[in-house]
Amino acid sequence: MTTPTALPAPTAGRVLPVLGTLLAALLCALTFGATPASAHAALTSTDPANGSVVQTAPQRITLHFSEGVLLNADSIRVLDPAGERVEQGGPEHVDGKSDSAAVALRAGLANGTYTVAWQAVSADSHPVAGAFTFSIGAPSKTTVKATATVTEVDPAVEVLYDAGRYAAYAGFVLLVGGCVFAGVCRSSRPVQRIAVGGWITLFASTAALLLLRGAYTSGKGLGDVLDLALLGDVLATKPGAALLSRLLLLSAAAVFLAVLFGSYAREDDDRTRGERRDVAYGLGIGGTVVAVGLAATWAMAEHASVGIQAWLAMPVDVVHLVAVAVWLGGLAALLATLRAGEPLRRAAVVRFSRLAFASVCALVATGLYQSWRQVGSWDALTGTSYGRWLLVKAGLVIVLVGVAYFSRRWTARLTDGPEPKKTKSARPAAQKVTAAAAAKGGGSDSAERAAQLARQRAALEKAAGKRERDADENRSGLRRSVGAEAAVAVVLLAVTTVLTGTQPGRAEAEQQRAASGAAAPAATGPAEVRIPYDTGGTNGRGTARITLDPGRSGRNTLDVAVTDAAGRPVDVPELEVSFTEKAKEIGPLRATLERRSGGRWQSTGFQLPMAGEWQLSLTVRTSDIDQVTEIKNVKIN
Repeated sequence: MTTPTALPAPTAGRVLPVLGTLLAALLCALTFGATPASAHAALTSTDPANGSVVQTAPQRITLHFSEGVLLNADSIRVLDPAGERVEQGGPEHVDGKSDSAAVALRAGLANGTYTVAWQAVSADSHPVAGAFTFSIGAPSKTTVKATATVTEVDPAVEVLYDAGRYAAYAGFVLLVGGCVFAGVCRSSRPVQRIAVGGWITLFASTAALLLLRGAYTSGKGLGDVLDLALLGDVLATKPGAALLSRLLLLSAAAVFLAVLFGSYAREDDDRTRGERRDVAYGLGIGGTVVAVGLAATWAMAEHASVGIQAWLAMPVDVVHLVAVAVWLGGLAALLATLRAGEPLRRAAVVRFSRLAFASVCALVATGLYQSWRQVGSWDALTGTSYGRWLLVKAGLVIVLVGVAYFSRRWTARLTDGPEPKKTKSARPAAQKVTAAAAAKGGGSDSAERAAQLARQRAALEKAAGKRERDADENRSGLRRSVGAEAAVAVVLLAVTTVLTGTQPGRAEAEQQRAASGAAAPAATGPAEVRIPYDTGGTNGRGTARITLDPGRSGRNTLDVAVTDAAGRPVDVPELEVSFTEKAKEIGPLRATLERRSGGRWQSTGFQLPMAGEWQLSLTVRTSDIDQVTEIKNVKIN
């Protein structure tokens, strides 16, 4: 045994100060660098305006979005009070601008209330949809429910599509990380399984996403995933082209895998050291090109491709994805090697340690830029779903770095020790015994006995190898800490997948500003309603104060404060609030309430499609059997 020396690679003691410096940079960026941008398309204005009354029938309906959208023949539907479609021709962009859409209307439209239902695909590949109403002459009764006209994604399609997106990220991480580990640290059968498994996962998930995307963006069901017309429409879009490009790049990746784990991995070939070095350079360059190309298929079709500084955000996103893959995929390869008991020299672990540290630095730097770009302000960081998920992701990265600290401590204690003893494989011996038994006519009993002995010998050898591996405290400790890192990495990838499908904070803030700007003139203040309730049970009396801010059509923040008979805040087991416009048969529109503090609930982003007299329904349950529903009208401007 030799005395272990300190690694030249930096430890977590150096990682944490770097992380702190980069976080400080993010604080400055969030405080002073907020500028408007968007990623998911948000409807910013319409002509006619939402809830407006026009005296003469318009010739066309025009919609404006916060970013470019992709249209199809059914993207805008205009329904008269009887529910009949009245648009003429298909929708098209106004003056060639992709952030607008318009459709012509038939001549001679009668007076009444019309409903406009729209659906499109935003430039970052996410489907968006909505509905609004306007009236000609005067409002009227309508058989159309605005909420029912919005096309929603089929739940089964959505679940499969989200699972495919997660599998694609995981496959990319395993493929790239496994190949880098094999080329830089050590190639082995377990590492080969990691890389090839990543290739298979990425290829299968990409093919599935390509088939599912048409149904995902158009609201179709699982029965339509093989519709060639839908597939053709998908291939004509940027996200479809990105998926197809990914499949083509995976064909090149298959050749790369064959060389990396084939002839190059064999050390007993006849090539000279110079020839092997040339092949290594070729593999390095080719692998980098393929990895960057695969990462670009995400960057060119998702959040990085839209919004501010897209020219910089896309290459930064590529670096971010590759860094994640090198770090987390390398962890998976290292764990597989340690668990399999493959000989792994200390120098190889040190090389991966240095590579992982460089990947973490690149990951944090690019992640901070992406965070500033997609969030932009402190309010968006804590007040939007994207911001909160981003905080969860940042917390997981910090946990991962903390666990990595222990891995590096175990790495510093590693020694190479004696070379492991090579034992003869039991399978060839069994084959020889079986062949000899067959040649002598020993029958099937002899062959089965030989196979049984071979299995027993293999089990004994495996058990002996496991005892020998577990006897090395340093390698056992390293294996456990790397396993913990891999477990956190699985959760981190899941959160990353959720983030890619969540509307960024900047986009949500812009949508809120657009809704405020398009609303009717400001009212005197937020709409507030106080509703006494009595469920009839013990402590069943109280008051709910409901505030709708700004109290206009469009986006609102709904606050509910519940107090008991003595005026003290009280938490109730169940609380529901919904709005219904009886005259136009819209609703009930239920608010999704989140508990903020004792006796206080809130719903941000609650949408009311039009002004008018709305019926507010409050349901309070104070015990398993005591419940009451109170109704009160509220005026929305």
